[in-house]
Amino acid sequence: MNKVLSTFLLFLSWLAFAQQKPVLFLIGDSTMANKENPDKNPEHGWGQVLPQFFTGGIEIQNHAVNGRSSKSFRTEGRWDQVEKQLKKGDFVIIEFGHNDQKVKDSAKFTNPYTQYRANLERYVNETRDKGAIPILMTSIVRRNFNEDGVLTDTHKEYPLVVRMVADDMNVAFVDMQLLTEQLEISYGPEKSKKLHLHYKEGENPYYPKGKEDDTHLSKEGAEAVAGLAVKKLKTMKTGLEKYMK
Repeated sequence: MNKVLSTFLLFLSWLAFAQQKPVLFLIGDSTMANKENPDKNPEHGWGQVLPQFFTGGIEIQNHAVNGRSSKSFRTEGRWDQVEKQLKKGDFVIIEFGHNDQKVKDSAKFTNPYTQYRANLERYVNETRDKGAIPILMTSIVRRNFNEDGVLTDTHKEYPLVVRMVADDMNVAFVDMQLLTEQLEISYGPEKSKKLHLHYKEGENPYYPKGKEDDTHLSKEGAEAVAGLAVKKLKTMKTGLEKYMK
């Protein structure tokens, strides 16, 4: 009787494991993160709106946090929270860079060719060690048009290093720098303000004194950026495309 019961319980455990949904984990910075009071707050991270592009067959956990770099995300224990949950068949989107360039902040800054690269490689290896699938992404661009209407780069070597790691380690890669650069240019210097947070004094109750932010995204911007990411991911054979609407 005990043997039958043990076999039955083992079967139930296996069934429960087999029925677990895959999880898509997002790790990154404020451009990806969930924002508080989304009904009132105009700012949205692109990861915050990502679930609307997916079916219910996958769970999405957005662990991206404002102000984090590839270094501080780990030293604060945030990666540990993700890693301990990882299982075979899960996915991890990795997008850092905005805060890694903060040379005056020792808790966040990383040299692009040494520490930054090593951090990305470690995230990839530890994801793969759990049987999960890493996806590397470059940072989204800032709205940084010069006086001639040319969109100029602000991230320097960091996106290049992401491309190098993806190529050297054969990692699925989405060039968000390129995609969002094309998006900003298509909108142009003035209209592209709609993708970000540009409000005059008294125009929006959430920013009574006004706001001019060319890094973070409005809801329109977040949805446009998430749509670009999904469109590219659909063309890649990672397995994630099965869960996209």
